[in-house]
Amino acid sequence: MGFKCGIVGLPNVGKSTLFNALTQTAAAQAANYPFCTIEPNVGEIAVPDPRLEKLCGLAKSEQIIPTRITFVDIAGLVKGASKGEGLGNKFLATIREVDAIVHVVRCFEDGDITHVEGKVDPIADIDTIETELMLADLESLEKRVDALEKKAKGNDKEAKETLDLVRRSLALLQAGKPARFVERKPEEEKLFHSLGLLTSAPVLYACNVEEAAAASGNGFSKKVEARAKEEGAVAVVISAKIESEIATLPPEERADYLDAVGLKETGLDRLVRAGYALLHLVTYFTVGPKETRAWTITAGTKAPQAAGVIHTDFEKGFIRAETISYDDYIATGGEAGARDAGKMRLEGKDYVVQDGDIMHYRFAT
Repeated sequence: MGFKCGIVGLPNVGKSTLFNALTQTAAAQAANYPFCTIEPNVGEIAVPDPRLEKLCGLAKSEQIIPTRITFVDIAGLVKGASKGEGLGNKFLATIREVDAIVHVVRCFEDGDITHVEGKVDPIADIDTIETELMLADLESLEKRVDALEKKAKGNDKEAKETLDLVRRSLALLQAGKPARFVERKPEEEKLFHSLGLLTSAPVLYACNVEEAAAASGNGFSKKVEARAKEEGAVAVVISAKIESEIATLPPEERADYLDAVGLKETGLDRLVRAGYALLHLVTYFTVGPKETRAWTITAGTKAPQAAGVIHTDFEKGFIRAETISYDDYIATGGEAGARDAGKMRLEGKDYVVQDGDIMHYRFAT
């Protein structure tokens, strides 16, 4: 399991430039990792994780299989999108399928690149996108109320629960707030997700800045960061232009280029890390002579469910998990060293898998 991000933004904010840079980076990975472009506007890439190389080296694995992240480039939103203007209903439907939204915001001045509103104002841009998505959600929910009320009167339990969620969502949207802020219990999460609301997905703001501001941001990006903090969202400063240049370089030249522009890592790395934090995701590993592989799960996942990410039979027949923490695996020189040092643990069904765990499952067939 990786995760799927929809990239949205007004026209001329650098959204497609960023998407192309990310997928070019993926193409450059193709010599080492599987890569595919599912559609012209969908790119699937390997999630960068330096731990994989170290684990592979110690285990002498034949190959590395990283976890995946999918980016969906959604056509530029404009005012009236909720009524089918610009992107229309097809693209709105695409947004409903993503785990998170990467909202690319223009945070640079450039007289050669026109802004659809005639001026650079990232907060106004955010409000434009958010408003269109909220209007689409309002329309979607209002259409459902009558049918749900009729079913609820007939003592349909699910209809009653759904109607309650719909009413709470409508009240929030009518107050000008996105649906992701609806207060709900953990047991309501699945039903809430089934509503397919555009504004229910977590948001990661990508502040597209000029090259000189890539390391520290600028006045525009600071405003977006403040907005993100208020919302409990995440903001990442990134230069789509720099990412485009990095994507064309051979891997061995990238570190020097990053150093020259004052960066320690690529924007892709920062974007992925921020995305994982936003969605509360962690990574565990399976390591052996054939492959070193990364698996992505939600933080708090117990061992049987983590095993189920590999195969449902692993979850159904789960007995125990031989577990080594990443730090112990590296410090003791691999699985044999960890076992000899007493660092391999036998964990049962109630064990919560931690980021970096190396897992080997025992299960009944």
